Amino acid sequence: MDWLVILPPLVAVLVAVWKREVLLALVVALFTAEFINTGFNPLSAFLASVNRMTAVFTSSGNTEILLFSLIIGALLALMRNSGGVNAFVDYLLAKNIARTPRSTGILTTLLGIVIFIESYLSVLASGIFAQNLFDRFNMSRARLAYIIDSTSSPVSVLILLNGWGAYILGLLDGYGLENPLAVMVASIPLNFYALITLVIVFYTCWSNRVFFALAGHEASSPRQEAPSSEHDGGKVSYFLVPITVLIGSFLGFMLYTGQGSLIAGSGSSSVLYAVLLAIATAVILLLRDDRYTLKSLTETSYRGMSELLPVVSIILLAFALGASMQALGTGPFIAGLISQALPFWLIAPVVFITAGIISFTTGTSWGTFGILIPVAIPIALTTDLSPSLLLAAVLGGGVFGDHCSPISDSTVLASLAAGCEHLEHVRTQLPYALLGAALSLPLLILFSL
Repeated sequence: MDWLVILPPLVAVLVAVWKREVLLALVVALFTAEFINTGFNPLSAFLASVNRMTAVFTSSGNTEILLFSLIIGALLALMRNSGGVNAFVDYLLAKNIARTPRSTGILTTLLGIVIFIESYLSVLASGIFAQNLFDRFNMSRARLAYIIDSTSSPVSVLILLNGWGAYILGLLDGYGLENPLAVMVASIPLNFYALITLVIVFYTCWSNRVFFALAGHEASSPRQEAPSSEHDGGKVSYFLVPITVLIGSFLGFMLYTGQGSLIAGSGSSSVLYAVLLAIATAVILLLRDDRYTLKSLTETSYRGMSELLPVVSIILLAFALGASMQALGTGPFIAGLISQALPFWLIAPVVFITAGIISFTTGTSWGTFGILIPVAIPIALTTDLSPSLLLAAVLGGGVFGDHCSPISDSTVLASLAAGCEHLEHVRTQLPYALLGAALSLPLLILFSL
């Protein structure tokens, strides 16, 4: 019976690979999880699956993320159809700011790094910014999805002046550590996966070369034309002003929800407030142009939101599946596999691999941190291993699994922000993630000796 708890994530992966349908994979995996939870009663499993989906909305954070993922489509449509995105791209090209594929890739990466305060916002802003630029230089959207996804989470887990840092610091409390903050800071140079991933991203951008499945994808894909706008003569302000409001107000709302502290702010609430304010700004800006009416802008917004309904459905099902597997105890069961006797030098690599498996199968790096940090820190204190090293193994492994997982919300959002087919993003990013993990393991062994 114990081994059955790993069946739902395995079903999700197998169906996704077999049918290339993420929604179907998530539905089947959710039913499988509830089938086990309800004692193998198919009717009860069906009802429990529906109840698990509706229960997602009992969490304000989950609801905020779902709403944000829907209404961001309105902002994207307003900026695109007004011609603002094309106008901004033309401006960058005219000023030679993004004059080559190399500068375009590096500019996109740097933007993702600058917005380290929130991984979702980093993915979103850099993806929206770069879509048309990548199209102009015949760079695939899959490459864009890889760059923004492999920048946001690694940066967020390295520059911990954000919600990630507050969450991790909270998990470190209560273990008798002399200085939990110092332990967390010392984990930064030991987070080899995050550091190596960023190095690979910069190499990809600087060399303008891609490898593995991404190379095959770019070679076989026809040139993707930039989305057309409804109106010629778009203005740079139609893109730049709403994006500036989005980023600036997000930081303001983080301070507001955190009562003056960015670290203590609510990322899910702040990004929802910010996108609503950015949409309002875009509508007001466009209404000043005689070519637009409130009715036409409303219709454009609804069309934009409808385009994202499949993405929202994936996120909803991923949340429900995660809750169902939590009820099953999938994460703790996998974590328990490392409790057996191991050679001293293998503990950190096994913690990393275990974190990767949990994150991959549950689709959440934060959930993985919550499961494994309470396991890893006591191991460190009883074996004289560095707590910072094992913390880095948990953090790096969590991000690694998240990068590989087709049911990760951040992976879904990266596909959305880049305008890339979701499973294509997962398939083309996977070899890069595996390379980063393979290079990290010997370093974890070396620093354990």
